[in-house]
Amino acid sequence: MALSSLLLRHQAEFGPVLPVDLNGPTVTRLDFTAHNPQIATADLRDTAAFTQVVNDMLAEKNATIGIGGYLENRVIYRRSPHFGPGAAPEARSLHLGVDVWLLAGTPVLAPLPAVVHSLADNDNFGDYGPTVILQHTLEGTVFYSLYGHLSRREWRALKPGQELAKGEAFATVGPFPENGDWPPHLHFQLIADLRGHSGDFPGVAQPSEQAIWAARCPDPNLMLQSRWL
Repeated sequence: MALSSLLLRHQAEFGPVLPVDLNGPTVTRLDFTAHNPQIATADLRDTAAFTQVVNDMLAEKNATIGIGGYLENRVIYRRSPHFGPGAAPEARSLHLGVDVWLLAGTPVLAPLPAVVHSLADNDNFGDYGPTVILQHTLEGTVFYSLYGHLSRREWRALKPGQELAKGEAFATVGPFPENGDWPPHLHFQLIADLRGHSGDFPGVAQPSEQAIWAARCPDPNLMLQSRWL
């Protein structure tokens, strides 16, 4: 059974991932592709300057929260050698989760009952920073949710195997540079099979492999249910 079909059947059961209204009037969709001239010309390696660009994009839309990114082919990963190409035939630029750009310190909530599967501080420049992977079960099917760019303070208190109730706050959105050196945001991703990964999982893929990765990582908006996506 495809995970996306399972999630569709249970949409009424999901709690929020953040204590904010992702359907509200102060939310807007942000574009991080080459089609956005603000991004194409920005100095993205300077995280403070990058943060100002994000804030300017929000201000133009009279918004305080930005959202978007699933299967978006982004230019922003050029800021970090972490995304290649290296020895690979092409660089990774296809985003596999949804990003919610909002204030550091915002609590992160478990959308379903969960067990902490694994943790890691992926501290390369442009990586996830403090990361949590939660394990969930629906109709006997195990799947995972990943939360990247967190604050170390709450992250340090978590333990693998720890049980979380639906709606329980277990982390907060991290500030830079500890969040992987990004403007503050939450990376939220759904994963059907971790394929042996622990505390980390690709959040950006090669564009030529979109069909493969979309099957492994279904649309997070099946759970977030934001009208902006």
